[in-house]
Amino acid sequence: MSLATVMSRASVGIEAPPVQVEVHITGGLPRFAIVGLPEATVRESKDRVRSAIINSRFEFPRRRITVNLAPADLPKDGGRYDLPIALGILAATGQLGHERLGEHELIGELALDGALRRTGGSLPAALHARDAGHVLVLPADDVHEAALAAGARLFPARHLGEVHAQLIGETSPPPVETARQAGVPVSEDLRDVRRQYAARRSLELAAAGSHNLLMLGPPGTGKTMLATRLPGILPPMTEEEALESATVRSVSALGFDPGLWGLRPFRAPHHSASPAAIVGGGAVPSPGEISLAHHGVLFLDELPEFSRVVLEALREPLESGCVTISRASRQASFPARFQLVAAMNPCPCGTLGDAAGTCRCTPEQVARYRARVSGPLLDRIDLHVEMPRIRGDDDDGVAEPSAAVRERVTAARAVQIARAGKPNQRLSVSESRRDCALAPGSRRLLSRAMEKLHLSARARDRVLRVARTIADLARSDRIGDEHVAEAIGFRTLDRGAGRGLG
Repeated sequence: MSLATVMSRASVGIEAPPVQVEVHITGGLPRFAIVGLPEATVRESKDRVRSAIINSRFEFPRRRITVNLAPADLPKDGGRYDLPIALGILAATGQLGHERLGEHELIGELALDGALRRTGGSLPAALHARDAGHVLVLPADDVHEAALAAGARLFPARHLGEVHAQLIGETSPPPVETARQAGVPVSEDLRDVRRQYAARRSLELAAAGSHNLLMLGPPGTGKTMLATRLPGILPPMTEEEALESATVRSVSALGFDPGLWGLRPFRAPHHSASPAAIVGGGAVPSPGEISLAHHGVLFLDELPEFSRVVLEALREPLESGCVTISRASRQASFPARFQLVAAMNPCPCGTLGDAAGTCRCTPEQVARYRARVSGPLLDRIDLHVEMPRIRGDDDDGVAEPSAAVRERVTAARAVQIARAGKPNQRLSVSESRRDCALAPGSRRLLSRAMEKLHLSARARDRVLRVARTIADLARSDRIGDEHVAEAIGFRTLDRGAGRGLG
């Protein structure tokens, strides 16, 4: 036969749609053509494939070769199609039987000597190949990612010759050990944070209900220290969460490190990061920081220093938990269920309100600085906490360790999952009415707070969800006045001129 079909997988966001690599060889002047909307790296594969086949001691046909990557309307990029194209040529020229090709899917970039190089994005391919009941043939350097897909049948190979030998039955796929291993716990502990009781309390509430948090205070008050300790008090990741987080990393430029399995991601981009770096983008859409922080923490230090475009781009993912990147020829969606923790100074110089009285910022400068954080974004941040500078001896000897806080947080989160199947922060409006019902006295308290603080309807719902979390931590079935009052206390940055931070 001069026609062969090999199955492969594309990489589109965190999905891996199937691609049929059809190879047809006919007589005529030698020509090697690849069709099916290939990008430049795919078009260049013909040179890599030719050299790999020759250097692997196979015969490369000096005839007319046409390779079709179907479906034709799906853009193809990367070197992952080198291996299926090479095997398709070997099958079409009779150097490889067709019998076992239908049981396998192949991805991998070829070196000129036939060696297989890391391709990336192997975890989504392994998950889809498992669901299709196929064996996935991939570079050995990618198997540690693909092995995270429990139940997937994998054949890691280092050379084109190994793949050929396996497909003709000379060898069997070697056993692949799972790459899952317990990650190293974070070393930062809450016992290092002295005083700052309100901030510690807000961090516990944020962890228990998956609430977003904004810390306001002068430099040196422990904002960054607290943020880095949040992952250490979050509940353990579920199997589904760990797999989703690993999948996002697998399709990113970072790749997945097996040592990170089960650890909540913590991302802290610099304030000079571009919108594409934060949200995701590129000619070939790739995940940004908000997706790399999926099921983890995104920490934005010096929040007003980020560009307005970046901050406003966070609003929709904070609500929807995903981001869709659209380009002229393609569209990709990435999950972005992250927990936002932000920190900022009270003024441009950072010392406003300090007892030393060193601040020389004018009211106009302070207003402009704080106005960089818009009201709609502030509405989506559940907890606002002010962190004053601590005077005197900061070692009070009563700091609670992260382990003790994590126990309470895990217990409170378990109550929320049993009640609604999700953390309190993700409750819908109807679910909030059901699970966050207030007594008449508490409703009046909240109504007065809305008038005084100029709270929006969205901010009111977030107060209710925080109050529900406070009650869960207190192991209370109902939300009392004390819970509502404490939740209102974490909206103090809404005071003043309507929608600004002032």
